[in-house]
Amino acid sequence: MQPIRRTECGVALFDLLAGRPEDVAPRLLGATVRHVTDEGPVSLVLTETEAYGGEADPASHAWRGRRPRNLSMYMPAGHAYIYQTRHHLALNVVTGPQDEASAVLLRAGRVTEGESLARASRGPQIAAQRLARGPANLARSLSLTLDLDGLDLMGEGPLTLTLGDQVARIDVGPRVGVTRAQDVQWRFSVPGDSTVSAYRRASLR
Repeated sequence: MQPIRRTECGVALFDLLAGRPEDVAPRLLGATVRHVTDEGPVSLVLTETEAYGGEADPASHAWRGRRPRNLSMYMPAGHAYIYQTRHHLALNVVTGPQDEASAVLLRAGRVTEGESLARASRGPQIAAQRLARGPANLARSLSLTLDLDGLDLMGEGPLTLTLGDQVARIDVGPRVGVTRAQDVQWRFSVPGDSTVSAYRRASLR
């Protein structure tokens, strides 16, 4: 089965991403994210994702409504929502209908192209399976910047998403590091994959 891009197969990818985030997130396992940087391309295959349900989801950045920081979440499905927490970035794929503000956080992946560039961003001694383990490391491996926020991932820009073969088996569990809706089972990962991050439950204060 060949990977599906909107430019190759009509609206197939858009139709998938326009679904509910908890349905989209497991289907993105095995998908490829590619960033063409000034130094060359970096690609990774996704091994861990996490769904967030918009303003109705207490763990979502959209829970308190539309703000300057989260405006990209309200764009049509298939756009990038990149946010900064402390000094780190994280990449999300917007899902669902426009203005619903649901999204899938890309938590981990396996670098398949441009490993030397990923190492230049992450450090030369980092083990291959740790290069893109965790949202911040994934963003660093891809050399993401905030100016990519709001980009159409299904277009011909420098940051793209390509759907791969569907993963046969999927682990399901609670989301990592959230202080609300902690038991919602919306974290999806490839079983036994060494790039998947460890589960950490946030402490309530």
